[in-house]
Amino acid sequence: MEFFIQLLNGIQYGLLLFLLASGLTLIFGIMGVLNLAHGSFYMVGAYLAYWLARQTGNMWLAIPLELAIVFIIGLILESTLYARLYHRDHLHQVLLSFGLILIFEELRSIFFGDDVHGVPVPESLKHSIPLTSTLSYPVYRLFISATCLAVAGAMYLVIQKTKIGMTIRAGSTNREMVQSLGINIKLVYRWVFAFGVTLAAFAGMIAAPVSSVYPGMGSQILIICFVVVVIGGIGSIKGAMVAALMIGIVDTLGQVLLPEFSGVAVYLLMAAVLLWRPQGLFKVA
Repeated sequence: MEFFIQLLNGIQYGLLLFLLASGLTLIFGIMGVLNLAHGSFYMVGAYLAYWLARQTGNMWLAIPLELAIVFIIGLILESTLYARLYHRDHLHQVLLSFGLILIFEELRSIFFGDDVHGVPVPESLKHSIPLTSTLSYPVYRLFISATCLAVAGAMYLVIQKTKIGMTIRAGSTNREMVQSLGINIKLVYRWVFAFGVTLAAFAGMIAAPVSSVYPGMGSQILIICFVVVVIGGIGSIKGAMVAALMIGIVDTLGQVLLPEFSGVAVYLLMAAVLLWRPQGLFKVA
């Protein structure tokens, strides 16, 4: 039963990684923007969850407020900064996003300090489901998994089954052709970027009650996020889902079964996949 609980934890962690990595793979794979500041939006989401939950006293009210705030920030950053770098070398994008990391960290230190903060679990999700006479599983972790699955399903339907999704996929392949059809591809990219960083912030928000809120959390999660994107295939939402679940399960079970090797288990998995399929598990989809 303990193994089953750890497996559930691994799936929950993997689904949370998918929520974060899907935004990165959209921005990187479809727009060609190497956004190292993606992890900072995860941190922004967590700290906004901490602040808004205290201000409103209601996590359910804080969620839409935060999503609106981060979406607007994403629109502003894309239109003022990232839009100028689409046709430049990736080095310029790396320098810009690294600068944003430093700015976000400094703002975090100014407004919230350098202490670790906790975010309370909503009252309606505080209870646990009994599994045995001595073991139970928190409902909030199941809520995280269900939320991530719902977002994944919605993303699939939008990208694969709608005209907007067709435009996004076409724009990633041939931007000039889409523009020649009278579609404002700049506006499409702006909304994709804002949506991608909002996903990262949302991941930070729902993870905050489980992982707490602390300095440097964005940089720590960014490395694993890039591993997910590389294993799954750059630009592939389906690949991000499969890779995130693989990493979540390997990392969680590794810490339980082989704790002395848990730090390298994820990177061994990445090396094995890339030796087999250097382009990642899936193509852009």
